[in-house]
Amino acid sequence: MSQRNEVIQITGAPRAVASLDEIGNISVVKKVGTSSPAAVVDMDTAARSSAQQSAAGQAGDGRTRHTVARLLLERGPITAVEVAEELGVSPTAVRRHLDALVAEGEAWTRESSRRGRRGRGRPAKLFLLTEAGRARFGHAYDDLAVAALRFLAEQAGEQAVRSFARQRMATLVSHHRDALAAGETPAERAEVLANALTREGYAASTRSVGAGEQLCQHHCPVAHVAADFPQLCEAETEAFAEVLGTHVQRLATIANGDAACTTHVPHTRSERPGAHDRSDTELTSAGPNPHGRWNTTADS
Repeated sequence: MSQRNEVIQITGAPRAVASLDEIGNISVVKKVGTSSPAAVVDMDTAARSSAQQSAAGQAGDGRTRHTVARLLLERGPITAVEVAEELGVSPTAVRRHLDALVAEGEAWTRESSRRGRRGRGRPAKLFLLTEAGRARFGHAYDDLAVAALRFLAEQAGEQAVRSFARQRMATLVSHHRDALAAGETPAERAEVLANALTREGYAASTRSVGAGEQLCQHHCPVAHVAADFPQLCEAETEAFAEVLGTHVQRLATIANGDAACTTHVPHTRSERPGAHDRSDTELTSAGPNPHGRWNTTADS
């Protein structure tokens, strides 16, 4: 009798990973909920708080930078370490402000002299304010100019002030005479004059209005002085009439409290008899009289 071999199935622990055949489609369901009103309010409050903190930080930086600049003004040339010791802040923070002042053109550096320096190594870097940096703290140039013109008026009379004002404008426009002469019409020359004035710091522009052009100067470097000495504005108007080749009318001035200095330039040339034959000297003295009439030296 043959012996029968019995096969016994051995089973183990359940598989931790299913076979590929047993894996079907698996769907991932994401539950999207809506934020409560209170959560939205909290987020808005946090955003506003962050913005306020950022603004406060920038304001703090501005105050510190101004303090650093003042120290350079009063104690410069000075090193970053000395600034840090004086203000009681870290040298790293001071260097950040000093580097910003240098990048903005308000400060510059130079190496300290070797005389009196102890130890080895590179010379210390000294920081000083530039002219732009000094402008942070204001100038008394306007007061000086007013005092000088007042002295001139007292010593030599009002005519001396007028002569100074005319000479100043003659010098200014002389740098641009070739470009102005190339304009064929007063309107074209007004555009050239606006560009020339902008290069001189007046931020000028023109615009067509009715039968003429308006020359607008949005900045006046001598506005504070002209408030006390209107001869500066009068000489400017006369110079405009001369270089534009036509009469002009001053409508507004910054010195008088207006937003811009505005001058009307008509499109057509003046039809006054013999106007084209007048010399430069006669045209230079052209200007409106106190009664609004246009006068030249030929009228006097």
